Amino acid sequence: MFRLTHYLKALADPYPLPPARKPAGPVVIWNLIRRCNLKCKHCYTTSGDVDFPGELSTEQAYEVIDDLKGFRVPVIIFSGGEPLMRPDMLELSAHAKQLGFYTALSTNGTLIDKEMARKIGTIGYDYVGISLDGIGKVHDDFRGMDGAFDLSLQAVRHLREENVKVGLRFTLTEDNADILDDYLELCDREKVDKIYLSHLVYAGRGNKNRGEDAHLNVTRKAMTRLIEKAWEDVLAGSSKEYVTGNNDADGIYLLQWVRENMPEKAGYLKDMLERWGGNASGVNIGNIDNTGKVHPDSFWWHYTIGNVKERKFSEIWQDVSDPVMAGLKQTPRQIKGRCGSCQYFNICNGNTRVRALQLTGDPWAEDPSCYLTDEEIGLEDANHQRVETTPFRGARHEAKHVYA
Repeated sequence: MFRLTHYLKALADPYPLPPARKPAGPVVIWNLIRRCNLKCKHCYTTSGDVDFPGELSTEQAYEVIDDLKGFRVPVIIFSGGEPLMRPDMLELSAHAKQLGFYTALSTNGTLIDKEMARKIGTIGYDYVGISLDGIGKVHDDFRGMDGAFDLSLQAVRHLREENVKVGLRFTLTEDNADILDDYLELCDREKVDKIYLSHLVYAGRGNKNRGEDAHLNVTRKAMTRLIEKAWEDVLAGSSKEYVTGNNDADGIYLLQWVRENMPEKAGYLKDMLERWGGNASGVNIGNIDNTGKVHPDSFWWHYTIGNVKERKFSEIWQDVSDPVMAGLKQTPRQIKGRCGSCQYFNICNGNTRVRALQLTGDPWAEDPSCYLTDEEIGLEDANHQRVETTPFRGARHEAKHVYA
């Protein structure tokens, strides 16, 4: 996740930069249940409204939470499917809170009525993120259910009444890019605490629908607008947060924007971005799926590095005998193509490896969704042939593959 507001606030009020620090443990996104009442176009888990076999029991989930605590994991994000469809979801969340985790809930919001909002408020979640990928019918079509928009928006209001920090997530595609301004106005009206713009990742149904990924110029336009809006809010003293996810080129794009608009602060920002270091899949970001399988991040469900039913997460995460985990943890990563030649590699760290894998079969190829030009990233060969983001035509790369 790229914390856009964090960097803009630092530019508005600079402070001496401390030495770079490594997190004690990874942030864990945990898809405790795969069942979901919606059928979203971009669902990386390919969830549905059915029971999936082999999911962790309550007792097994408690054991995992305790292991994560011992491994110094700072954050657990409970996700799904739709996590609130799991009967023990609130019980497990309460346990995580009691152990001192930053505890977040990632939900579509359609099941949060007044009573559920009250329960969520009682547990004390640090943050609840609700997916809203458009306004009205745009969102309903995206999510595959009429009325989903109204239910999710009502959930925001119920949670605010309970003083729960709540944010909206917006996955940018060709279908909704033109309503970004209206979406930002909606967020202002509803007084949400955080706005999360997510770039499409080619996983699950998101891979099958990758032909709808926002084209590079559309992405640039959206990012420019988001940066401008975030900067306006920073100057106005707003507490609203703007973040982006799943495209680490966003940091470099912000640097380009600052060079154009406040060049005297570009050096300071570059130092901050290099401390951030870009993509952290397999290092500072990890995923556990509903059956206990561990993945380098949420979008690697086709590739498993172990299972918490058989071995503790803390042991699995430190094992670099797996070639993908070894490659992700390598410093610097050995990435090919445009990414490997980019002069800002130490900011981006090669971006999202899954997109490269889905289009080329090679997790170390360039990320095809980098929206920066060759000139902007300092490539000498301006005639470099980019990987094309063609629509999905069928399954190409299976979980049995091992990548060297």
